[in-house]
Amino acid sequence: MTETPFKISIPDEKLLLLRKKLELATLPDELDDSGWDYGAPLADVRRLIERWTNGYDWRKYEAELNAELPQFTRDIEIDGYGTLNIHYLHKRSDVEQAIPLLFVHGWPGNFLEARKLLPLLTKGGDTFPAFHMVAVGLPGYGFSEAPKTKGFNPEKYAEVGHKLMLALGYQEYVTQGGDWGFPITLRIAKLYGGEHSKAWHINMSTGEPPNADTESPLTEREKEGLERTAWFRRVGTGYLIQQSTQPQTLGYSLADSPVGLLAWIYEKLVTWSDAYPWSDDEVLTWISIYWFSRAGPTASLRIYREEPMATAFSGIDPSPTIPLGISQFPKDILVLPKSWTRALGNVVFDADHERGGHFAAYEKPEDLAGDLRKMFGRGGPAFGVVSGKDGYAA
Repeated sequence: MTETPFKISIPDEKLLLLRKKLELATLPDELDDSGWDYGAPLADVRRLIERWTNGYDWRKYEAELNAELPQFTRDIEIDGYGTLNIHYLHKRSDVEQAIPLLFVHGWPGNFLEARKLLPLLTKGGDTFPAFHMVAVGLPGYGFSEAPKTKGFNPEKYAEVGHKLMLALGYQEYVTQGGDWGFPITLRIAKLYGGEHSKAWHINMSTGEPPNADTESPLTEREKEGLERTAWFRRVGTGYLIQQSTQPQTLGYSLADSPVGLLAWIYEKLVTWSDAYPWSDDEVLTWISIYWFSRAGPTASLRIYREEPMATAFSGIDPSPTIPLGISQFPKDILVLPKSWTRALGNVVFDADHERGGHFAAYEKPEDLAGDLRKMFGRGGPAFGVVSGKDGYAA
């Protein structure tokens, strides 16, 4: 299980094929004044196609990512599935006693979600803790190899992350995740908590209402969160039903049509974030990672089919006992009252933010980094959970 340095290098023929497909795109019509009510607006998609075809420079951003991000691949042996070659980011802090942290992304994210956190969290050591950062590219996402057989559920993704940390020499570590990163780190906490996984932090959570006799009155903020959650469940879950039932059928469109892939993910980037000012090139870089991904975009959908969302995102009985931190951002897709999330585990840290959405690590990296520093720093509820690694300079 040796580590291999990795650089993104997309062949010229793939760039040429992308351009041809974009030039041949056929677009649908649109109802007058429909805005975002029916999905990604035609004007937005048309503008992005034009930029992707005639102005966007993939080679520029490919070089930037290669220069900025310390990327590697490593073979990981997964019980029952053989060996998968996993792509990941790994940036060690200059602080030797930095806390090892595994960052786990979700869908429609990828390793780019950790891009802004790496320089923030690896700094510190004097007034706040530093972290050794590892961001795993989930199997089937980005440049990680995808499983070839059925049944690769969140437990297996958890096994990938855990074995990666051990291979890097981190016998004890903490985790952070949102979206699929939540159920995956939940399972890491359950399967490897105590001996290896020492604490976990999430920026999206689920839960059920407590017994009516014990539920406390909801705050105005919690009521607003439930309204946001109801909106998502009412108009935002169409993708979930398709990807949870027939991902292969959808996959033909996403694998063949860059425009289809663009619209499918762009809608989520905009409607799941909190008015984040996405530049066209940011969006296109994000989508390009999916288009040029090692296994193709269809592979990223299959996790939804392998375990129903209701099961994957529910609590585990008994819940993990290691320390849990929860940060909530008001424009996430699920924003639940605190009393609903307590069954997830041993909640020792809570933070509510005024702005931010589903892609917290990318939208509000300073806020997320600040929460981790508070949770694991001196005086925090999870200070010193990793043996000999308190995050501070000696």
